[in-house]
Amino acid sequence: MKIYKWGILAPGKMSGKFTAGLKMLGNAGLYAVGSRDAARAENFAVQHGFMKFYGSYEELARDPDVDVIYIASPHSYHYEHTMLCLRNKKAVLCEKAFSLNSGEVEEMIYESKKQNTFLMEALWPPFQPFYQKAREILASGRMGKPLHLNGYFSFIPPFEAEDRKFNISLGGGSLLDIGIYPVIDALTYFGIPDEVKASAAFGPTGSEESISIIFRYNDGRMATLYSSFRTNVGIGCDILCEKGNVIASRGRDMNQRVTLRLHSGEQDEFVFSPPAMGYHWEAEEVMKCLDEGRTESSVVPLSFSLDLIRILDQVREEAGIVFPGRDRVNEE
Repeated sequence: MKIYKWGILAPGKMSGKFTAGLKMLGNAGLYAVGSRDAARAENFAVQHGFMKFYGSYEELARDPDVDVIYIASPHSYHYEHTMLCLRNKKAVLCEKAFSLNSGEVEEMIYESKKQNTFLMEALWPPFQPFYQKAREILASGRMGKPLHLNGYFSFIPPFEAEDRKFNISLGGGSLLDIGIYPVIDALTYFGIPDEVKASAAFGPTGSEESISIIFRYNDGRMATLYSSFRTNVGIGCDILCEKGNVIASRGRDMNQRVTLRLHSGEQDEFVFSPPAMGYHWEAEEVMKCLDEGRTESSVVPLSFSLDLIRILDQVREEAGIVFPGRDRVNEE
């Protein structure tokens, strides 16, 4: 069994959660950490058991012994850091949102193919048991035809103007941080919409803090999606069907639940509590693909990531969300 040497680009809270998943896998080696701050890289390496640390991202990407790099920098840096790693022939697992716009994602995918190097967006939902269970139930026909989807994710973080959630120069706003999850729900369960409508509320930094989205489908289905840093509704996806409802939800601790409520009065429930918050499955998929010589995943194919970012571009255009200096929505 090949042991893959992992590098972490941008140590922080998310990287710590992901590293906990890596530690569950026998073929994942904790090798190197890269940060713009050498002391921060060293602290993370010591705390989590990595062999090396670097005071720049370039040094990490150029280390010939690194096999794969997990990128957890703010959204606005994903394009730059992914391109750096790909050009150094490093397999890449990059956090969502893949980048700020579809033009950048297209270039990332092109570079991956040019370098013949693995690339995957670190999308958490497709690997999770509650997601797979909901898909299984819908495919079985038990609930009849799905008619409407209601997806939501909101919580109230402390306001800090320079925090990535509110700093527009970092891709701040609820849409790319948490609103992406309801959009993934709709694309997964209903597919690409035929029409997109959206409206947003903006905060003092100019970033969007709440957004409501409607997807319409030509066959009559609809999806209503919502994300916000102003309310605390939780995380969930309600799929309303002919014979009842499928309610897929999770807590901030990632505990997962799928509840079936049929119009007949019958109810059923499935509860899941994956270890390491389920992040290890993403890393496992990356290494499985590398073992098989593949440059993309069949669980999170690059085509899905491209569909996702193109829909997010449409949502931003509808809602008037602009990232100054980085906006390529309909640039042609």
